[in-house]
Amino acid sequence: MKHMAKNTICLWYDGAAEEAARFYAETFPDSSLDAVHRAPGDYPAGKEGSVLTVEFTVLGVACLGLNGGPAFQHSEAFSFQVATEDQDETDRYWNAIVGNGGQESQCGWCKDKWGISWQITPVALTKAFTSSDRAAAKRAFDAMMTMRKIDIAQIEAAFRG
Repeated sequence: MKHMAKNTICLWYDGAAEEAARFYAETFPDSSLDAVHRAPGDYPAGKEGSVLTVEFTVLGVACLGLNGGPAFQHSEAFSFQVATEDQDETDRYWNAIVGNGGQESQCGWCKDKWGISWQITPVALTKAFTSSDRAAAKRAFDAMMTMRKIDIAQIEAAFRG
């Protein structure tokens, strides 16, 4: 067994923890499916031998997927925020999540097909709206508010005025 991280994010799935972990490992760098653990006995959401938990890493963050059943759903109160360097990387992650049964939202947010929220956030956007030039920051922020997937060129143009 791999050394377990002291602090691990636990994500609840309705039977799809292994599928989700494999997708994340294939989609993001520094990500992996680390271990699959099968239930030693029957439990409310599964039978003996079914996948109970999955240890995985997403962009260097230790996670545990728990196949707990349909009782709890994901919400935007938790999200992975992915800092992207350029438009190609932004497009790649956005399209992977949305194109694999996910759903677009506003301002760089999307959900994967399991309901986990992701913020695909270009570094250029963060730099723009945290700038000490508050008028330029507001223009970039206002431009972001009209977008689904972030368009870096439009953010930079808005920032410049």
